[in-house]
Amino acid sequence: MKTIAYLFLLFVCSSPLLSQFKLSAEVRPRTEFRNGFKTPRSTDSDPAFFVEQRSRLYLDYAEEKYTFRLVFQDVRLWGEVPQIFKSENGNTFLSEAWGQYNVSPRFSVRAGRQVISYDNERILGGLEWAQQGRRHDALLLQFEDEKKVNRLHVGLAYNADDDRPEPVYLQAPAANFYSVSGNYKSLQYAWFNRTFAEEKGTVSLLALNATLQNADSTHSNKQTLGTYLNYRAGKFTLTGDLYAQTGSQNGQSVGALLAGFSATYPTKATPLTLGVEYISGKDDTDETGRVTSFMPDYGTNHAFNGLMDYFYVGPANGTVGVTDLYLKTKWKLGSAALLAHAHHFLTASEQLDAAGDKLSASMGTEIDLVYVRPLATGVTLHIGYSHLLGTETLTALRPGNEKSNNWAWTMLTFKPTLFESDAKKKK
Repeated sequence: MKTIAYLFLLFVCSSPLLSQFKLSAEVRPRTEFRNGFKTPRSTDSDPAFFVEQRSRLYLDYAEEKYTFRLVFQDVRLWGEVPQIFKSENGNTFLSEAWGQYNVSPRFSVRAGRQVISYDNERILGGLEWAQQGRRHDALLLQFEDEKKVNRLHVGLAYNADDDRPEPVYLQAPAANFYSVSGNYKSLQYAWFNRTFAEEKGTVSLLALNATLQNADSTHSNKQTLGTYLNYRAGKFTLTGDLYAQTGSQNGQSVGALLAGFSATYPTKATPLTLGVEYISGKDDTDETGRVTSFMPDYGTNHAFNGLMDYFYVGPANGTVGVTDLYLKTKWKLGSAALLAHAHHFLTASEQLDAAGDKLSASMGTEIDLVYVRPLATGVTLHIGYSHLLGTETLTALRPGNEKSNNWAWTMLTFKPTLFESDAKKKK
């Protein structure tokens, strides 16, 4: 990795073209104490304690007609390999690798492994809280006017695995069967965004189709259609999103809904955000084969419905759905800040207990506190604590039997710029 960076830097510094090069890095160890994280703890379970670290090297290069980025990444738990070793489990990999060609000032084409992120990242997001992040191998067509008042992005992706390598098995039976779980076989989307006059906010429209590989070699196509709005009205900042899912999934028809709304008011002491989000589920009494539970498959789900990740991060929550009532605020403490979030969770479907009786809709209340302090240029400290008080409904629906659960963490992020060249004209 050092050799690659050195050669790349040598090439850029010797180039007579109008070009820019930036070499930056990131080291982000995060220590976590998990005692009921993602799902209620059990009486006989012990807390988990570990340190996970992300290390990255970013290489960005730009000329007048094109740009490209390479990001090398290593993600590991402290101590997962011996101090003296010759091989390991392959934690170092390519996080991003893409090139973008500027066909004209208003149209560009980007191809390669990249982050796809829009709006509040509810449907498409980079998932940067997770140490590994979320990446797509895709082609992106970008149409943007000069002031970026109107923007249209069209993305296309087709995934294949290497169990039928070219050229011997290129046309063999099942050569196009995609066996990588948890991913789409192909993706097509269009995103349109318009900025309001006087920069009062933006509105976006999204149409996305994901083609999924079924176990019987057939395909399912699930569509997500919706809009996102961010608008400033006087002292209030209003945000809202509304998405519907349709199509099919494993041979079953899909009809699901996500709707959210929040209002932020800047008081003299601290801004207050009051909001609600509804994500549809499936009633226990629903015996139809229709899929009515909405799944935000490719978003940054950690940013929503509480930081303890009880909903839509990993396999948690099944088809229950959720209605999330929340209050968020933020206090400035000198150069630091303290974030405080409160959530009350309810089911978004009718659920039954083991005896067939209807469960209460209330699942529990979560409090999240995060302290953020810049320590130096490129160095930031985060300290977090979350506590969730569950109900009988929560323990009936999830593994684990304890209603009181907590999670504490601290994260130190180093993100320096190692080298940055100035654009220079050809003499």
